[in-house]
Amino acid sequence: MDNSSTRTEAILATIAAIPKGRLSTYGHIAQAAGYSGNARLVGQILKQLPSDSSIPWFRVINAQGKISFPESSEHYLSQKNALMAEGHPALIGKSHLSKKLWP
Repeated sequence: MDNSSTRTEAILATIAAIPKGRLSTYGHIAQAAGYSGNARLVGQILKQLPSDSSIPWFRVINAQGKISFPESSEHYLSQKNALMAEGHPALIGKSHLSKKLWP
């Protein structure tokens, strides 16, 4: 049975592998890391990332193609700006997500 540290390492390694310009969802990350059905675990791990982390956390969005943070929050604006800097539209949506989905 995997321990918490192993799960965290696998999920963070999967997120780190998302190429620039591509997106993934919490569920796709969980599945690619070997933890299918654990999308919430991905969110919990991302919440614990230090603010100076080099992991491209902003490339992970929800299955509806939206940023999960409340729209007026600092985290929402930070993620939106990082995604726009990589060429994604301000409002991503399912159509754009399907074109840019990784893996």
